[in-house]
Amino acid sequence: MRRLAALALSGIALVTVVGSGASADQDQADGYGRHQPKVTIFGHRGASGYRPEHTLASYELAARMGADFIEPDLVTTKDGVLVARHEPEIGGTTNVADHPEFTGRKTTKTLDGVATTGWFTEDFTLAELRTLRAKERIPDIRQRNTIYNGKFEVPTFQEVIDLSRRLSAELHREIGIVPEIKHSTYFRGQGLPIEPTFVAMLNRNGLNRPDAKVIVQSFEVGNLIELRRVLRVQFVQLTSATGAPYDFVVKGDKRTYADIVSPAGLRDVAKYAQWVGPDKNQVIPRDAKGFLQQPTSLVADAHKAGLKVMAYTFRAENNFLPADFRSSANPAEYGDIFSEFKKFFDAGLDGLFTDNTDTAIEARNNFRH
Repeated sequence: MRRLAALALSGIALVTVVGSGASADQDQADGYGRHQPKVTIFGHRGASGYRPEHTLASYELAARMGADFIEPDLVTTKDGVLVARHEPEIGGTTNVADHPEFTGRKTTKTLDGVATTGWFTEDFTLAELRTLRAKERIPDIRQRNTIYNGKFEVPTFQEVIDLSRRLSAELHREIGIVPEIKHSTYFRGQGLPIEPTFVAMLNRNGLNRPDAKVIVQSFEVGNLIELRRVLRVQFVQLTSATGAPYDFVVKGDKRTYADIVSPAGLRDVAKYAQWVGPDKNQVIPRDAKGFLQQPTSLVADAHKAGLKVMAYTFRAENNFLPADFRSSANPAEYGDIFSEFKKFFDAGLDGLFTDNTDTAIEARNNFRH
């Protein structure tokens, strides 16, 4: 445990060690005509265990720690610019509440069937968003990250693409992007569909090609099927341990995420995607006390359907770990995330999303197949 804490607390120092050699141990083709580590590491919202999420600083740290891909979640502004936020409501991840000029923008909207109060990206132009600064989403758990509150802007998708290219050249390995289109049905209802702008941006940046290191994500289904017709990149169908795709809900389709990860559902996914991205609890469930149970058949079923599996989200704090690996009752303390990684590597994952890229790389190097 001392070693884990030291690794996590030495994020900057680790950048030099891991960032330069993280890709040296490569043992399987990645589908792009290159080679990659057997378990692909996706920097979840960047290195959000160490910096406020969805900031250029967070993405850069993840890449320097060794992430194979960085993950921008995409929403849109009032003037149609794609920016990186986990959801359209920005009260929890920016200092918008501290700007009196935007007090009147606070409102309540129905977001995927849920009444949500706050400030929404589609009510701000990019220029207005540029006056805001990012802050830590979960300060009670990640108090150390709060020292960066107010330091970073909300980045555009173009800036994330530019960053990945700069870092690819600097680090001498290609840093992929795994953009997620957030709340597709919602934004269409706002008259600001994300997909046309997204396609145009990939085309403009020369990324609409089979060998581009781009994997497109969505929790909805219809938009991925539509995008599959015009994009030549890879796709991942995200799923949740509960509920259903919101586009299914709106159309009255009774299928749930549980149906999607059934053997028949996975065969359908394989018609338009190369990956499935389940909640990790769909791979290895927990009991009522939070202890891990036996793995489900999801990974084997997905592989049989010809799909790779990337699970989310791996975080080092006790608050998020299975009870098996918690170090104390303190939710903010680090537990034994290495043992969690090993459990899921052994379950056959092809990739994983993590807030703690450095520990994932260390685990991959130690527990590789």
